[in-house]
Amino acid sequence: MFESTKMQTKLRTNEIEPNENISLPIGTTFLVDKLYEVLELRDIFGKNKTRGIGINNLLRALISYKLTDNFSIKRSHDWINRSEVRAEFSFPSFSERTLDRVMETLGANRDEIISK
Repeated sequence: MFESTKMQTKLRTNEIEPNENISLPIGTTFLVDKLYEVLELRDIFGKNKTRGIGINNLLRALISYKLTDNFSIKRSHDWINRSEVRAEFSFPSFSERTLDRVMETLGANRDEIISK
């Protein structure tokens, strides 16, 4: 009835080598896009920053980053500036200071944002 099964006898983790491949969290990105739409966050955040890179795309990328890699927001700049991520969220390369300005903008408008 049962055929003999082979048991793994060797671990091959010593053979793994780091590389530059990136995995983009498509499922997480899709979830963030849907929730952004359902909760109408585009209207809430969109009016707080009108120049430069759109705040909504940056926020969608930041939320995807935090849900995927729970690292510091300071480290998010490196992840978001990868060409695959920028292509997914449709924005050009930008400096780390741009994210700082976004966070400052959100902080300055937090009462209005929370009230909605």
